[in-house]
Amino acid sequence: MQFSSSTMKLNNIDTTPYLTYNSLSEIKFINHAFSTRLGGASKGIFSSNNLAFNRGDDPEAVTENYKRICRSAGFDFDSLTASAQDHHTFVRAVTKADRGVGIYKPRDLQSVDALVTNETGVTLVTYYADCTPLFFVDVKNKAVGLAHAGWRGTAGRIGGKVIETMTSLYGTNPADIVAAIGPAISVCCYEVDAPCAENFLGMTDLDASKFVFPKENEKYMLDLLECNRQILVKAGVKPENITISDLCTNCNSELLWSHRATKGERGTMCAFMCIR
Repeated sequence: MQFSSSTMKLNNIDTTPYLTYNSLSEIKFINHAFSTRLGGASKGIFSSNNLAFNRGDDPEAVTENYKRICRSAGFDFDSLTASAQDHHTFVRAVTKADRGVGIYKPRDLQSVDALVTNETGVTLVTYYADCTPLFFVDVKNKAVGLAHAGWRGTAGRIGGKVIETMTSLYGTNPADIVAAIGPAISVCCYEVDAPCAENFLGMTDLDASKFVFPKENEKYMLDLLECNRQILVKAGVKPENITISDLCTNCNSELLWSHRATKGERGTMCAFMCIR
Protein backbone atom coordinates (compact mmCIF):
# COMPACT_ATOMS: atom_id res chain seq x y z
CA MET A 1 0.00 0.00 0.00
CA GLN A 2 1.33 3.41 -1.01
CA PHE A 3 0.26 6.59 0.75
CA SER A 4 0.61 10.01 -0.78
CA SER A 5 -1.06 13.22 0.37
CA SER A 6 -0.12 16.88 0.52
CA THR A 7 -2.96 17.70 2.94
CA MET A 8 -3.00 14.81 5.42
CA LYS A 9 -0.58 12.72 7.49
CA LEU A 10 -0.86 8.97 8.11
CA ASN A 11 0.06 8.26 11.74
CA ASN A 12 0.94 5.08 13.69
CA ILE A 13 1.02 2.85 10.64
CA ASP A 14 2.43 -0.07 12.65
CA THR A 15 -0.43 -0.19 15.20
CA THR A 16 -3.83 1.45 14.55
CA PRO A 17 -3.32 3.95 11.75
CA TYR A 18 -5.23 7.22 11.56
CA LEU A 19 -5.14 10.37 9.45
CA THR A 20 -4.77 13.96 10.55
CA TYR A 21 -4.99 17.21 8.62
CA ASN A 22 -1.80 19.23 8.48
CA SER A 23 -3.82 22.43 8.80
CA LEU A 24 -5.88 21.29 11.80
CA SER A 25 -2.81 19.89 13.56
CA GLU A 26 -1.54 23.46 13.85
CA ILE A 27 -4.48 24.32 16.15
CA LYS A 28 -3.16 23.38 19.55
CA PHE A 29 -6.43 23.42 21.55
CA ILE A 30 -8.00 20.56 19.56
CA ASN A 31 -7.29 16.92 18.85
CA HIS A 32 -8.67 15.38 15.67
CA ALA A 33 -8.39 12.17 13.66
CA PHE A 34 -9.90 10.22 10.80
CA SER A 35 -9.74 6.45 11.09
CA THR A 36 -8.72 3.95 8.40
CA ARG A 37 -9.82 0.37 7.73
CA LEU A 38 -6.57 -0.96 9.28
CA GLY A 39 -5.41 -1.93 12.76
CA GLY A 40 -8.64 -3.24 14.26
CA ALA A 41 -10.00 -6.49 15.68
CA SER A 42 -12.89 -7.13 13.27
CA LYS A 43 -13.02 -10.16 10.95
CA GLY A 44 -14.41 -11.08 7.55
CA ILE A 45 -15.83 -8.27 5.45
CA PHE A 46 -15.24 -5.90 8.39
CA SER A 47 -11.53 -6.64 8.56
CA SER A 48 -10.06 -5.08 10.37
CA ASN A 49 -11.08 -1.68 11.75
CA ASN A 50 -14.84 -1.23 11.57
CA LEU A 51 -16.39 1.41 13.84
CA ALA A 52 -20.09 0.83 13.08
CA PHE A 53 -22.25 -1.16 15.49
CA ASN A 54 -25.16 -1.39 13.03
CA ARG A 55 -23.66 -3.35 10.11
CA GLY A 56 -23.63 -6.85 11.63
CA ASP A 57 -20.15 -6.89 13.12
CA ASP A 58 -19.38 -8.38 16.54
CA PRO A 59 -20.13 -5.58 19.05
CA GLU A 60 -17.18 -6.61 21.21
CA ALA A 61 -14.85 -6.24 18.22
CA VAL A 62 -16.29 -2.81 17.42
CA THR A 63 -15.80 -1.69 21.02
CA GLU A 64 -12.22 -2.96 20.91
CA ASN A 65 -11.70 -1.02 17.66
CA TYR A 66 -12.81 2.18 19.37
CA LYS A 67 -10.45 1.53 22.25
CA ARG A 68 -7.56 0.94 19.84
CA ILE A 69 -8.13 4.12 17.83
CA CYS A 70 -8.52 6.08 21.06
CA ARG A 71 -5.20 4.79 22.36
CA SER A 72 -3.51 5.42 19.03
CA ALA A 73 -4.87 8.93 18.43
CA GLY A 74 -4.98 10.12 22.05
CA PHE A 75 -8.72 10.28 22.80
CA ASP A 76 -10.49 9.30 26.02
CA PHE A 77 -12.82 6.39 25.19
CA ASP A 78 -15.23 7.51 27.90
CA SER A 79 -15.58 10.92 26.23
CA LEU A 80 -16.88 9.67 22.86
CA THR A 81 -20.28 10.93 21.67
CA ALA A 82 -21.60 9.66 18.34
CA SER A 83 -23.99 10.88 15.69
CA ALA A 84 -27.03 8.92 14.44
CA GLN A 85 -26.84 9.55 10.72
CA ASP A 86 -29.61 9.21 8.14
CA HIS A 87 -28.50 11.65 5.41
CA HIS A 88 -30.43 14.63 6.76
CA THR A 89 -29.23 17.97 8.16
CA PHE A 90 -30.04 18.00 11.88
CA VAL A 91 -27.24 19.50 13.99
CA ARG A 92 -26.96 18.46 17.63
CA ALA A 93 -25.10 20.42 20.28
CA VAL A 94 -23.55 18.01 22.79
CA THR A 95 -22.10 18.40 26.28
CA LYS A 96 -20.42 16.19 28.86
CA ALA A 97 -23.89 14.85 29.74
CA ASP A 98 -23.96 13.16 26.31
CA ARG A 99 -20.70 11.25 26.74
CA GLY A 100 -21.08 7.64 25.62
CA VAL A 101 -24.19 8.13 23.49
CA GLY A 102 -24.02 5.83 20.46
CA ILE A 103 -20.87 4.11 21.74
CA TYR A 104 -21.48 2.51 25.15
CA LYS A 105 -24.88 4.08 25.77
CA PRO A 106 -27.94 3.74 23.50
CA ARG A 107 -28.59 6.36 20.84
CA ASP A 108 -31.23 8.74 22.16
CA LEU A 109 -32.00 10.47 18.83
CA GLN A 110 -32.45 8.91 15.38
CA SER A 111 -31.50 11.72 12.98
CA VAL A 112 -28.24 13.46 13.78
CA ASP A 113 -25.80 14.09 10.92
CA ALA A 114 -23.73 16.80 12.65
CA LEU A 115 -22.40 17.45 16.13
CA VAL A 116 -21.06 20.64 17.72
CA THR A 117 -19.63 21.46 21.14
CA ASN A 118 -17.69 24.11 23.01
CA GLU A 119 -16.94 21.90 26.02
CA THR A 120 -13.78 20.06 26.93
CA GLY A 121 -14.11 16.41 27.88
CA VAL A 122 -16.41 15.41 25.02
CA THR A 123 -15.20 13.90 21.73
CA LEU A 124 -17.40 14.22 18.64
CA VAL A 125 -17.70 11.07 16.47
CA THR A 126 -19.25 10.88 12.98
CA TYR A 127 -19.34 8.04 10.42
CA TYR A 128 -18.16 7.61 6.79
CA ALA A 129 -17.49 5.21 3.93
CA ASP A 130 -17.43 7.55 0.88
CA CYS A 131 -19.60 10.45 2.13
CA THR A 132 -17.89 13.74 2.89
CA PRO A 133 -16.70 14.62 6.41
CA LEU A 134 -16.68 18.30 7.33
CA PHE A 135 -14.49 19.58 10.19
CA PHE A 136 -15.13 23.00 11.78
CA VAL A 137 -12.96 24.79 14.34
CA ASP A 138 -13.82 28.23 15.72
CA VAL A 139 -10.31 29.31 16.61
CA LYS A 140 -11.45 32.42 18.51
CA ASN A 141 -14.27 31.12 20.72
CA LYS A 142 -12.92 27.55 20.94
CA ALA A 143 -15.84 25.55 19.54
CA VAL A 144 -15.78 22.58 17.15
CA GLY A 145 -18.12 20.73 14.83
CA LEU A 146 -18.25 17.63 12.63
CA ALA A 147 -20.76 16.92 9.87
CA HIS A 148 -21.58 13.99 7.59
CA ALA A 149 -22.31 15.33 4.10
CA GLY A 150 -23.49 12.70 1.64
CA TRP A 151 -25.15 13.99 -1.50
CA ARG A 152 -28.43 14.59 0.35
CA GLY A 153 -26.74 16.39 3.22
CA THR A 154 -24.67 18.44 0.81
CA ALA A 155 -27.74 19.36 -1.23
CA GLY A 156 -29.37 20.34 2.07
CA ARG A 157 -26.33 22.52 2.87
CA ILE A 158 -25.55 20.84 6.16
CA GLY A 159 -22.25 22.74 6.31
CA GLY A 160 -24.09 26.04 6.38
CA LYS A 161 -26.42 24.73 9.06
CA VAL A 162 -23.47 23.77 11.26
CA ILE A 163 -22.12 27.30 10.93
CA GLU A 164 -25.54 28.78 11.76
CA THR A 165 -25.73 26.58 14.86
CA MET A 166 -22.23 27.49 16.03
CA THR A 167 -22.99 31.18 15.45
CA SER A 168 -26.22 30.96 17.42
CA LEU A 169 -24.91 28.89 20.35
CA TYR A 170 -21.27 29.92 20.65
CA GLY A 171 -21.10 33.36 19.06
CA THR A 172 -18.96 32.03 16.22
CA ASN A 173 -17.96 34.43 13.48
CA PRO A 174 -17.67 32.35 10.29
CA ALA A 175 -14.50 34.28 9.43
CA ASP A 176 -12.88 32.67 12.51
CA ILE A 177 -13.61 29.11 11.35
CA VAL A 178 -10.85 26.84 10.08
CA ALA A 179 -12.44 24.01 8.11
CA ALA A 180 -11.42 20.77 6.43
CA ILE A 181 -13.30 18.66 3.89
CA GLY A 182 -12.83 14.92 3.21
CA PRO A 183 -11.54 12.25 2.77
CA ALA A 184 -14.44 11.17 0.54
CA ILE A 185 -15.23 9.69 -2.81
CA SER A 186 -13.93 12.29 -5.25
CA VAL A 187 -14.98 13.61 -8.64
CA CYS A 188 -12.75 11.03 -10.34
CA CYS A 189 -14.99 8.22 -9.09
CA TYR A 190 -18.39 9.65 -8.14
CA GLU A 191 -20.84 9.09 -10.99
CA VAL A 192 -24.50 9.97 -10.35
CA ASP A 193 -27.73 9.91 -12.36
CA ALA A 194 -29.70 12.89 -13.62
CA PRO A 195 -32.21 13.09 -10.71
CA CYS A 196 -29.30 13.34 -8.25
CA ALA A 197 -27.46 15.88 -10.38
CA GLU A 198 -30.57 18.07 -10.63
CA ASN A 199 -30.25 18.85 -6.92
CA PHE A 200 -26.86 20.44 -7.58
CA LEU A 201 -27.53 22.04 -10.95
CA GLY A 202 -30.29 23.98 -9.17
CA MET A 203 -27.83 25.63 -6.76
CA THR A 204 -27.91 28.86 -8.74
CA ASP A 205 -26.10 30.90 -6.09
CA LEU A 206 -23.06 28.60 -6.47
CA ASP A 207 -20.88 27.83 -9.49
CA ALA A 208 -22.25 24.38 -10.35
CA SER A 209 -19.99 24.18 -13.40
CA LYS A 210 -17.16 23.46 -10.97
CA PHE A 211 -18.83 20.50 -9.27
CA VAL A 212 -21.30 18.96 -11.78
CA PHE A 213 -19.82 17.51 -14.97
CA PRO A 214 -22.13 15.98 -17.61
CA LYS A 215 -21.27 12.65 -19.25
CA GLU A 216 -23.04 10.55 -21.85
CA ASN A 217 -26.26 8.61 -21.14
CA GLU A 218 -27.59 11.23 -18.71
CA LYS A 219 -24.85 10.50 -16.19
CA TYR A 220 -22.79 13.08 -14.33
CA MET A 221 -19.57 13.22 -12.34
CA LEU A 222 -20.15 15.04 -9.06
CA ASP A 223 -17.57 16.81 -6.88
CA LEU A 224 -19.11 16.92 -3.41
CA LEU A 225 -15.91 18.29 -1.90
CA GLU A 226 -15.92 21.37 -4.13
CA CYS A 227 -19.66 21.86 -3.62
CA ASN A 228 -19.18 21.78 0.15
CA ARG A 229 -16.27 24.20 -0.16
CA GLN A 230 -18.48 26.68 -1.98
CA ILE A 231 -21.25 26.24 0.59
CA LEU A 232 -18.81 27.06 3.40
CA VAL A 233 -17.48 30.12 1.56
CA LYS A 234 -21.07 31.27 0.95
CA ALA A 235 -21.65 30.92 4.71
CA GLY A 236 -18.73 33.23 5.46
CA VAL A 237 -15.72 30.96 5.89
CA LYS A 238 -12.60 32.45 4.33
CA PRO A 239 -11.43 30.42 1.31
CA GLU A 240 -7.89 30.37 2.65
CA ASN A 241 -9.18 28.75 5.86
CA ILE A 242 -10.55 25.67 4.05
CA THR A 243 -8.49 22.57 3.29
CA ILE A 244 -9.78 19.85 0.95
CA SER A 245 -8.39 16.34 1.32
CA ASP A 246 -6.63 14.93 -1.73
CA LEU A 247 -7.50 11.33 -0.75
CA CYS A 248 -10.34 9.67 -2.65
CA THR A 249 -11.85 6.82 -0.64
CA ASN A 250 -12.59 4.76 -3.76
CA CYS A 251 -9.05 5.19 -5.14
CA ASN A 252 -7.53 4.40 -1.74
CA SER A 253 -9.82 1.52 -0.78
CA GLU A 254 -6.93 -0.55 0.63
CA LEU A 255 -6.54 2.12 3.31
CA LEU A 256 -10.04 3.60 3.55
CA TRP A 257 -13.51 2.06 3.59
CA SER A 258 -15.40 2.78 0.37
CA HIS A 259 -19.02 1.74 -0.10
CA ARG A 260 -18.64 1.79 -3.87
CA ALA A 261 -15.34 -0.07 -3.98
CA THR A 262 -16.67 -2.87 -1.75
CA LYS A 263 -20.20 -2.88 -3.26
CA GLY A 264 -21.52 -2.35 0.24
CA GLU A 265 -19.64 -5.23 1.86
CA ARG A 266 -17.72 -3.07 4.28
CA GLY A 267 -17.01 -1.51 7.61
CA THR A 268 -17.18 2.17 8.52
CA MET A 269 -14.66 4.88 9.43
CA CYS A 270 -15.05 7.76 11.87
CA ALA A 271 -13.99 11.34 12.21
CA PHE A 272 -13.06 12.36 15.76
CA MET A 273 -12.54 15.80 17.25
CA CYS A 274 -12.38 17.27 20.75
CA ILE A 275 -11.29 20.38 22.59
CA ARG A 276 -8.32 19.56 24.76
